[in-house]
Amino acid sequence: MSVAQQEGRGVSTSSEQVVVLNLGDEQYGVDIGRVQEIIRPQVITRVPHTPAFVEGIINLRGRVIPVIDLCARFGLPRREQTKETRIAVSDVAGVTVGLVVDGVSEVLRIDRACIEPPSPIVAGVDSSFIRGIAKLDGRLVILLEVDRILSREEHGVLASERQ
Repeated sequence: MSVAQQEGRGVSTSSEQVVVLNLGDEQYGVDIGRVQEIIRPQVITRVPHTPAFVEGIINLRGRVIPVIDLCARFGLPRREQTKETRIAVSDVAGVTVGLVVDGVSEVLRIDRACIEPPSPIVAGVDSSFIRGIAKLDGRLVILLEVDRILSREEHGVLASERQ
């Protein structure tokens, strides 16, 4: 049953569903509607002269998709791939991209009352992709605004790689 169907059956619209992505020891939430699928790592073709966080491109059932290492994009230490490493295929500002993450742990329904805006100290220009922090039973989940993961220039570079 889709979220829209659930909401039509009395499920409160004061909550949202997120896919929890693991990067290092931290958890990041992405709106479930923005994640098309989650796949195991594939052979990535490197593309010269791209930003350091762009791993390259993959062929996903006939579609060429740029792949971004989220750890590198966020300035976090890179980790070696493990059996838990995944690629979350997502729509980022109209471009389908693969987001390399250390793992995908769960899908959560989060009450919007548990979400706080990021602190001004945390939410600087370089982290405008953080839309909020969810406080859940002794843990924090950083909620991402996927359309802001890339700058306009970076978005243009990725859009051109698909061609």
